[in-house]
Amino acid sequence: MRDAGTTNGYDASMSHTPEDDDRIASRAELLPEETEAGSDDPTAQAEAILAESDERVDDPEGTRRESTQTPDRSDP
Repeated sequence: MRDAGTTNGYDASMSHTPEDDDRIASRAELLPEETEAGSDDPTAQAEAILAESDERVDDPEGTRRESTQTPDRSDP
C-alpha cells in the first residue's frame, strides 16, 4: 500500500542512506520467479517491497491489524 506522498514506496522527503541504497540494489536482483514473471522496474519494485517490510518492522501490531492475510486478526 503506497501513500500519495510516496515515490516508489518511499516517502518523497526521505533521502536514501548508503545502507538503503545497498538494500535496494540487493533486493532489485530478481528472484527466479520474479525473473520469469518479469519486472518493468526492479529498483522501484525493490523500494516498494522494502518500504512495506520496514513498515511491518516499525509497527508490527498496526500492520497486523491492517493485514487481510493475518489469520488470527480480530476486527474491532
